[in-house]
Amino acid sequence: MKWALLSDIHANLQAMDACMAHAHAQGVQRFALLGDLVGYGANPGAVVDKAMALAEQGALLVKGNHDDMAVAPPESNRTVGDASAAWTHDRLSVSQRRFLAALPMTCQDGPMLMVHASVDAPHRWRYVYDQQVATLSLDAASEQPEVRYVFGGHVHFQTLYYRGASAGLMKFTPTPGVPVPVARHRLWLATVGSVGQPRDGNPLAMYAMMDTAKSQLTFHRVAYDHAAAAAAILRTELPAFFADRLELGR
Repeated sequence: MKWALLSDIHANLQAMDACMAHAHAQGVQRFALLGDLVGYGANPGAVVDKAMALAEQGALLVKGNHDDMAVAPPESNRTVGDASAAWTHDRLSVSQRRFLAALPMTCQDGPMLMVHASVDAPHRWRYVYDQQVATLSLDAASEQPEVRYVFGGHVHFQTLYYRGASAGLMKFTPTPGVPVPVARHRLWLATVGSVGQPRDGNPLAMYAMMDTAKSQLTFHRVAYDHAAAAAAILRTELPAFFADRLELGR
C-alpha cells in the first residue's frame, strides 16, 4: 500500500492540488492528512471540501491546532495566528466547522500512528523539534505494541528519527525523492513537512509517501504556483506577511 502523508496545508489550495497530483502520479492509493488544513491561507473552505471528499474515499485525518482554533477562535488576537483563526472561522460553513471539530487527535492504521504534534500529549501541540521530544512521542506511541511508525507535522520541516541499537533516538535529514528503508524491527518517527507553509527557505511544497509493501519512506518536494497562492492572500484582509512567506519559504 502506498500512502501519501500530507500535513500543514494551511488553506493553500494551489499547494494541496500540486501535492495530490504528484502523489497520484507516484501511484498512491490512500491519503492521510496530519492536521492544520486551515490557517494563514486564502482558501480554507475549498481545502476543507477536498479533505472531506478524501475522507469519504477512505483517507485518515487528524486535527491540528489551527483547525481547532478555526472552530473556536481565541477571544483576543494576541498573535497573527489568532487573527487568521477568526478570519478563517467566518469563511467556513457550519458543516465544515463540524467536520474540523470532529477530527480525532490521533488515528492508527496497523503499524502506522498519525498525529499532528506529539503523541504523548497531542492536545498540548508540542513541537517535535529534537530527539528529546521525539523520544517522548515515540515512547507514548510504543505503548501500543503494533505501532512501528509515527507520522506527524506541525514543525514544517522534514525529519526522520529512529531508534537504533542503543536506547536513544538518531536524527536523520532525508534527501527529497530518495526512498529511505524503514524496516519494521526499528521504531520510526517522521515529521513530513508542510504542504502549504514551508519554512526552510525553500518555497517548494512538502509531503511524504510511505510504501508499506517495501517498507520505504520517501520525502518529496513539489513545485506549485506559490505566486498565485500569495496573490490570493493579498486579495483578502489577511496580513501581507502570510503571502510574503510563501515566496520565501519562511
